Amino acid sequence: MTDQQSHEPSEISYAEHLHPARPGVLRHRARVKAPFTRRSVAEDGPPAGTNPAYVSWLLNQSMLADANQISRQFSGQGTMWQNPFADPGPRHAVEAAAVWFTAYPISFITAPGESFLAALADEALWDAFSRIGIEAVHTGPVKRAGGVSGWRTTPSVDGHFDRISTQIDPAFGTEAEFRAMCGMATWSGGTIIDDIVPGHTGKGADFRLAEMKHGDYPGIYHMIEIESEDWGILPDVPDGRDSVNIDPGTEELLEKAGYIVGRLQRVIFYAEGVKETNWSATRAVIGTDGAERRWVYLHYFKDGQPSINWLDPSFAGMRLIIGDALHSLADLGAGALRLDANGFLGVEKSAEGLPGWSEGHPLSAAANHLIGSMVRKLGGFTFQELNLTIDDIRATAAAGADLSYDFVNRPAYHHALATGDTEFLRLTLRTSLLLGVDPASLVHALQNHDELTYELVHWSTGHRDDVYTYRGAEITGGELAESVRRDLCEHLTGPRAPYNLIFTTNGIACTTATVVAAVLGITDLSTIDAAATARIIRVHLLLAMFNALQPGVFALSGWDLCGMLTLPAADVGELLEQGDTRWVNRAAHDLMGVDPDATRSSAGIPRGVSLYGALPDQLADETSFARQLQAIIAVRRRYGIAVGQQVDVPDVSHRGMLVLVHRLPAPDRLHLTVLNFADEVVTGTVRSEHLAPGSVVTDMFTGRPVGIVDDLHSVVVELEAHQGHSLLVQPGERSG
Repeated sequence: MTDQQSHEPSEISYAEHLHPARPGVLRHRARVKAPFTRRSVAEDGPPAGTNPAYVSWLLNQSMLADANQISRQFSGQGTMWQNPFADPGPRHAVEAAAVWFTAYPISFITAPGESFLAALADEALWDAFSRIGIEAVHTGPVKRAGGVSGWRTTPSVDGHFDRISTQIDPAFGTEAEFRAMCGMATWSGGTIIDDIVPGHTGKGADFRLAEMKHGDYPGIYHMIEIESEDWGILPDVPDGRDSVNIDPGTEELLEKAGYIVGRLQRVIFYAEGVKETNWSATRAVIGTDGAERRWVYLHYFKDGQPSINWLDPSFAGMRLIIGDALHSLADLGAGALRLDANGFLGVEKSAEGLPGWSEGHPLSAAANHLIGSMVRKLGGFTFQELNLTIDDIRATAAAGADLSYDFVNRPAYHHALATGDTEFLRLTLRTSLLLGVDPASLVHALQNHDELTYELVHWSTGHRDDVYTYRGAEITGGELAESVRRDLCEHLTGPRAPYNLIFTTNGIACTTATVVAAVLGITDLSTIDAAATARIIRVHLLLAMFNALQPGVFALSGWDLCGMLTLPAADVGELLEQGDTRWVNRAAHDLMGVDPDATRSSAGIPRGVSLYGALPDQLADETSFARQLQAIIAVRRRYGIAVGQQVDVPDVSHRGMLVLVHRLPAPDRLHLTVLNFADEVVTGTVRSEHLAPGSVVTDMFTGRPVGIVDDLHSVVVELEAHQGHSLLVQPGERSG
């Protein structure tokens, strides 16, 4: 390995040659001079802090140690000053990759003997993606995750979002296969999106070294050493465990004793007797100095995900995360990063009696600005997948990630479908515009690996006391959120849809196909036949149109492309024991039809029922979901909808209708997204002051005329049940 890195002139890449509009700063070029090497350390003696061999073994796996090593290759090099980095560039990111496939490694069925990463490097897969219009693949977390206990590693407790290493998990492939995947993406004019988790790690080598108080490792985490005379405050750790969640009473005692911040604004994944606070206490651990210590540490999520301290004097946590980002972008060759759990990077004690300040904290904004700036310096972009208020999304968009996941409109469009009424959806869209959130800065998605969230934090927390007009009455934001949650649960779970399960207080575990099935009145998934599948496809495409036919990124998953159903709870019983019902919506699926006989993924996730079939079969059938989706994405690309500007969400003449008005990049051109969320035929009027009288309205899919805008700035449209239109508005003789 060398610490020096020569300055090389820019070269025209294959992607630039074929796609000259693609911003040059978003090339997928590894920038390390040479990948760093990891030495092997033998296992010798007891796994204790007093054993130098064990400490060396941990250091060899440490993310902080890797970060220190890789960062040296960039210090003082000209390559760090070639790209603008201060301000987020959402539209540059959208221009680079406007349609994403979001993978979930442990649910991806591969050919026998083939790794997940090798499967994503397959030329046939990228050919299928190119035909559909998919330009980027978000791999999901593929680096080692879980924990370390003694000399052995322990499995992930949260779907590989508890990272413990910069190394690729062998379960998913190798670093060489990751680089080959990036090369295939570049050759196909696309990009690869990897992950970092700025909010926490797993209980890996770094956490074990922190427990031992080795070097500046305790500075990585929000962890506090409890004096031995106060150990009586702490609960006993059960046999077989390395920590235990403290109850609210203990939390209060530790706060009053001056150890911890205390209770926070909410307890994510709250479960009585399992997680009642955001703090856990460790067992007694012998340090490298021979002293025995107990710690209390913060974890916003599960106890196996200790939170990172972004303002420790050692800045060890920051160094660890930036090093992980450098490895993904500059060594492995990813072009972008998802920032997971990045809204919980600052915590501060509040006035007595009030919860600690842990959400919307300025330190989170500052930390995200640093991360986003570093990634932009390297020529990449970032997106964040965090459920925030609209105000916080706007604030982070000013200096943090380039793009944000659209958690605001996601439950709202599901609510519109469930109720056949778009009133709440129109409210969320208008509120976003009013508060200054550009839809082009958002990732509009169908299903992902998580639940259909209905926390509705903008209304239930930040604006819970504000008054809104809804269904003809004035109600508070808190009441509005509760009403929407009640509607979603009533229509999408329970006796009507026993295959969809409530997930704690966060949302509903379901797939897009089973949401649609519930709305169509299907109570038994085994009764779905060809006719029912066709109806499900129709509604699924309506939801795709909502997400794709507006500015911003459009994202979808393998569960969407294959039309996956939820798994029977009995099939994943062990995974559900801790209350995480999301496993029912993570069925294994065979996207390319490479192993029709497989009953599980290589990670052991049971194979689910696919209504739509594998992509090669779908692409040969013009009536399939994939082929019809291809037409939607083609229209989106042809007219530049992804980089347009949303200018109006007008009132509608039927409660099931939704109309979005966009200004297109071409001069004097408007775009209308007109959707019918009702299960009935609708003849309605589209009216907006942005529609000039005399303008000609045509169907973007067929080119056929729809009508002329009248003097009331309106045009009449007809919609079948669960149908959508994409309409072009351009000057006519009278409007010009």
